[in-house]
Amino acid sequence: MSKMPPWLAPALDYIPQWLGHQMRVTGQPGCAIAIAYRGNVVLEAAFGHADLGKGETLTPRHRFRVASHSKSFTAAGIMKLREQRRLKLDDAAGHYVKGLHPDIAPATIAQLLSHTAGIFRDGTDCAYWVDRAPFSNEARIRKDLKLPPAIDANMRLKYSNHGFALAGLVIEAIAREPYVDWIAREIVKPAGLAETTPDVPLPAKAKFARGHGTKTLLGRRLVFPGDQSTHALAAATGFVSTAGDLAKFFGRLSPNAKTSFLSVASRREMTRPQWRDAYSALPLSYGLGTMSGVLDGWSWFGHSGGFQGYITRTVAVPSEDLSISVLTNAVDGQSHFWLDGALQILKRFKAEGAPTRATKDWSGRWWSVWTAVDLVPMGDKVLLANPDWPNPFLKVPELTIVSRDEARISQAGSFQSFGEPARRVRGKDGKVREIRVGGGKLVPEDVLAKELVGRYEG
Repeated sequence: MSKMPPWLAPALDYIPQWLGHQMRVTGQPGCAIAIAYRGNVVLEAAFGHADLGKGETLTPRHRFRVASHSKSFTAAGIMKLREQRRLKLDDAAGHYVKGLHPDIAPATIAQLLSHTAGIFRDGTDCAYWVDRAPFSNEARIRKDLKLPPAIDANMRLKYSNHGFALAGLVIEAIAREPYVDWIAREIVKPAGLAETTPDVPLPAKAKFARGHGTKTLLGRRLVFPGDQSTHALAAATGFVSTAGDLAKFFGRLSPNAKTSFLSVASRREMTRPQWRDAYSALPLSYGLGTMSGVLDGWSWFGHSGGFQGYITRTVAVPSEDLSISVLTNAVDGQSHFWLDGALQILKRFKAEGAPTRATKDWSGRWWSVWTAVDLVPMGDKVLLANPDWPNPFLKVPELTIVSRDEARISQAGSFQSFGEPARRVRGKDGKVREIRVGGGKLVPEDVLAKELVGRYEG
């Protein structure tokens, strides 16, 4: 395994601390996170429950429905066939799959993979997305694909699950075997993924995280089984995987990866931005089976997924040789916010560097009645981070260390205590018992809890 840069280890240490607190704040059922460096997993952690009904604790080995992550696997499969010269990206889908509507048949394979073929998103009835009906079988998909497209091809980015189902049929036509069998052998296995399947059923004894509904409707979360087959839509939404496998997969899909299951040329073609989503709230583009964007100067590619009871997201940052996957098992899962937060943590640690000898032991979570505060040392400063926030480092105060237990607030907002002293207060045993910041006092969680109960309930 490649040696990690010095700043990465303290970042990997803090991310689970922050994410565990986020779980407490939001009351989510479960969350799994994995981070890979140069395609090798360097962090795996899980929080909460795999099944609230059974009280089953979530572990990194639990698999999630990862839905539209499937599109990246399907696109990789198409690129593998292209490398084998068994198809071209500008081939018409109708050359391989017969019986399509005359305006869908000319759609190119590249258009299917980039969501620019103009094909409707989910057909005329997508009751399967709310578990009112089974996912469509091949006969139903072929019937839908006899309908005209919603718009002309190459007009704009228009997401289409049916378009990727058609890409799956193209793979079957060329390989002459079921999509799930071919993609498992030709992509999943060569990628080195031991906990990923293109659809259910799962292997015997495989751990599986159940999905969950929102509390808003009933005041409690219902457990969604999540174990229904996606049939002919597997190429669009069938995959089941772990955060660790997804971080590894997208890390090895990076054009910079030293080891991969695809050529550099194929990876570049898949991951380059090709069509921009002009209506996205944040800058977002699509390539061939991959999303892409920029977060505070870091360019990323990856995919997200939404299945009944699951919200998931994975990205790779080629410039940093990093990939991150955050999987949640609720319809209101926070995977998008938490993945961005993890990226912000990694980015700040890279900018500031590993803690120095003077700052490294100024750490820990401390509390006031207002909030928790994390002392996070990095470089020659200590951040007073806010773990309640999706980005815990956003415009937070900073300390400059003056001596072993003395510091000064060297950066802070205008309404905070800029320029004032901070210090650590030790007990008779020499251990730090409280943190003074300006005129305020921060104490351990149990100390504050006892104080507040005594004051307001005593």
